[in-house]
Amino acid sequence: MNLDERLENVSVIGAAGKMGSGIAVLLAQELAKLKAHNQGKIYKLNLIDVNDAALDGLRRFIKAQVTKVAEKSIVALRSIYADRDDLVENWEMIEAFVDDAFSVIRFGSDLKMAADSLLIFEAIVEDEAIKIRVLKELNELCGEETLFLTNTSSIPIGFLDEQAGLSGRIIGYHFYNPPVVQRLVEVITAQSTQQELRGIGAELGKRLRKKLVPANDISGFIGNGHFMRDGLYAIGEAERLKDKYSLPGAIYIMNRISQDYLIRPMGIFQLIDYVGIDVFQCILQVMRKHLGDSTLQSDLIDRMAERGILGGQRVDGSQKDGFLKYERNRPVGVYDLEKGEYQPIEGKWKEDLDAAIGPLPAGFSPWRNLLREPKKEEKLSAYFQNLQGAKTFGAELARAYLARTKEIAKKLVQDGVANSEEDVNSVLTNGFYWLYGPINDYI
Repeated sequence: MNLDERLENVSVIGAAGKMGSGIAVLLAQELAKLKAHNQGKIYKLNLIDVNDAALDGLRRFIKAQVTKVAEKSIVALRSIYADRDDLVENWEMIEAFVDDAFSVIRFGSDLKMAADSLLIFEAIVEDEAIKIRVLKELNELCGEETLFLTNTSSIPIGFLDEQAGLSGRIIGYHFYNPPVVQRLVEVITAQSTQQELRGIGAELGKRLRKKLVPANDISGFIGNGHFMRDGLYAIGEAERLKDKYSLPGAIYIMNRISQDYLIRPMGIFQLIDYVGIDVFQCILQVMRKHLGDSTLQSDLIDRMAERGILGGQRVDGSQKDGFLKYERNRPVGVYDLEKGEYQPIEGKWKEDLDAAIGPLPAGFSPWRNLLREPKKEEKLSAYFQNLQGAKTFGAELARAYLARTKEIAKKLVQDGVANSEEDVNSVLTNGFYWLYGPINDYI
């Protein structure tokens, strides 16, 4: 059975969530194209979520996203609707594409909707007990031809396969957030994964115009295998520095070092907030269990979670407060666990910390400025050369951080998580929007 045939009936489980909603948009676009070319066929995209209220929001989200894509794809739409004499104006084609997308969608909260699906995308909470229970139920509902693509970011695929009894009909298909925008998909196969599913995953990636990077079936895979350890390093440094600078001060320092000195799109504590402190904690627990590595744990993360300071995003995409307090998605405070309140990032407090860090090395340019810079590599090389010779406290912290992040990346290759250093760099540059891979000659 080829991909076109399987796309005649598809389900997304957890469709109203952060990841599921993006996957739903991508599939709705693909099915709308297929329907336009095959008017006599019936296509079904079952969007299933336990949260009925969230499904209402999903309707609006899909309409807005599909409309936006259609507006940017008029040339492609003219080709798709070349046989439709009734569609002349651009707005008519845009409306037709949105109508075709919505005509294939069924919204609901009952897993039984997926019973006849040939492809099922699972994008529920990163909790292995819940995932296994849902996959087992789906396996009982569906036929033996149904293939499963799980968006897990840390749970071994072979473990899910064995526990849910899927007989090799599951593959890891880890989209990055937000799936509509992010190019990267980490593809994880277990030894048991059926060859047909491997081929389906590869073809689907081409259709969705995604960059597929293979990762081996070791908990955390490449992305979280690096991110968790990178985050734990920053947390460890903050705890080391807290006696001199206070914990909020140390968090501010390490967040600024990781963003400015390492020229990343956001600081490490911002990134943990973006993912969600509770999600970060959950992934650590999964990796600790499956890898037997007791170092994959953080008392600070546990204390924040116990306090209910979790970060994450609201439905409208705005950032919730976590390690940092946000206004218009910009950090304006750092959480003080002892006081139970946020220390404002302003005034003498901030000035003293910035003075301790010291000035940025010559040649510094913010991440956003370098993103589309034609001479990016040249400028990065010059900047990091200056960083090497800088004598400031900030430069010292940055050099140690760069060395650690490189060490983490190389170990992912040594441990067989990644097939090559290039794959590790590809995940970090495409999935995390770094300007350069962690394995480099800058330092």
